[in-house]
Amino acid sequence: MNFLAHALLSGPDPALRVGGLIGDFVKGPLPGALPANIAAGVALHRRIDGYADTHPAFRRSCARVGPARRRFAGVMVDMFYDHFLARHWASFSDEALDTFAAASYRLLSDHGHLLSESNRAMVAAMRRHDWLVSYRSAATIGYALDRMSLRLRRQPNALPGALAELRGSYPQFEADFLEFFPEAQVFSATFSPAREAAATVSDLTDALSASASSSLSGIEARCPVILCIDKNAADKAEDAGRLDVAVTSCDWV
Repeated sequence: MNFLAHALLSGPDPALRVGGLIGDFVKGPLPGALPANIAAGVALHRRIDGYADTHPAFRRSCARVGPARRRFAGVMVDMFYDHFLARHWASFSDEALDTFAAASYRLLSDHGHLLSESNRAMVAAMRRHDWLVSYRSAATIGYALDRMSLRLRRQPNALPGALAELRGSYPQFEADFLEFFPEAQVFSATFSPAREAAATVSDLTDALSASASSSLSGIEARCPVILCIDKNAADKAEDAGRLDVAVTSCDWV
């Protein structure tokens, strides 16, 4: 859900940036139906997510979220970090934020054929309301999280009002971000599409061999995403705090 961070961490290559931006909407083994260069961007997106999940600063941020919303901490911190990235943009990029955002919207529009109809509508809204630049406002982050809460299957839920968590520990979240993001840039810069493609083929081969008797369940266990194929799976993903799966798999894709 943190579009701005993934767009910047994808680097200057347009295909990698497209993959980074659509990464939350792509489920299952890669490359799937995607062109190889864009699938590499999705792979980088997944690597970054995995890196964040284990980074001490990101984990500290998640622990700052109160018990009532702790299950949503991952997606909340993703959004909080996009806010801080927009606020500190000049420290991480030589390109003006509005210029970078406009180029990212054009890339998404140019590759709309890779998206579902609902995701194309979301991209149009992203461009129309200039989401990436608007993340400078904490109120925008709060609004986005409130809107996201309405897409969850379980109603009511504790996600509305999540902005209070950011405001309650703003300097601490900001310090966590400023520790995390430079290291995430270093991590992302080591990504090699060719090496990733070779690893993906190897991992998928191993997964298929290991899952011969259990069909999809084996692949699901070995691949870096959860495959949501029905409502029960989406509910389990939501229970685990995997809002990227619970929301996108059944509502947006």
